[in-house]
Amino acid sequence: MQMVDGYADVAVIRHPRQGAAQYSADAIEIPVLNAGDGAGNHPTQTLLDLFTIREAHGTLKGLNVVLVGDLRYGRTVHSLSHALVRFGVTLTLVSPESLMMPAEIVSDLNEHGAEVTETSDFSATIAEADVIYMTRIQKERFPDEDEYAKVAGIYMLSAADLAGAKKEMIIMHPLPRVAEIHPSVDSTIHARYFQQAFNGVVARMALLCDCLGVKVPKKVK
Repeated sequence: MQMVDGYADVAVIRHPRQGAAQYSADAIEIPVLNAGDGAGNHPTQTLLDLFTIREAHGTLKGLNVVLVGDLRYGRTVHSLSHALVRFGVTLTLVSPESLMMPAEIVSDLNEHGAEVTETSDFSATIAEADVIYMTRIQKERFPDEDEYAKVAGIYMLSAADLAGAKKEMIIMHPLPRVAEIHPSVDSTIHARYFQQAFNGVVARMALLCDCLGVKVPKKVK
């Protein structure tokens, strides 16, 4: 990393080991952007997720956000949950028992005054949700394929499941998408993951501009 310090103006790091980005940031002088550190965090994803939610609802405050899937290893939901509690959201964490949100994260969320509910019953959460954030079950995190097989495909959201959903509810996904969102959802008014992916490009461009001292106009034509 010290060699990279002399080559680049910004370092963008994705690493399989949790804490790698912080280790790198402590070792060099140039800005370091954490693009995902193992099962730790994914802060740039959180920036675009917050932007997408605010774009859809006009606010981040007081929403009911449902996080679904692999909450144990999913770095996107770790970062997002920490950010959302600062806006007074209600968090519903949906996962099988083996993939629940780490206890230390839930404890930290509670300490920040968050209203957190943990459940394995996804269908019961849909009607009251303002945001449903689907995630894949990450096969690469399982050393035992039999253990993966027990939970693979445990949650799949289809268009039929949305009959009782709020009209303004949005569905998001950090990608890659496997089978947790049925293609029938793509054409519904709730599907927001295509816009979310586009927002990822814009948000990261803005972040790079900020690191490089490039002024970004308030409105780009």
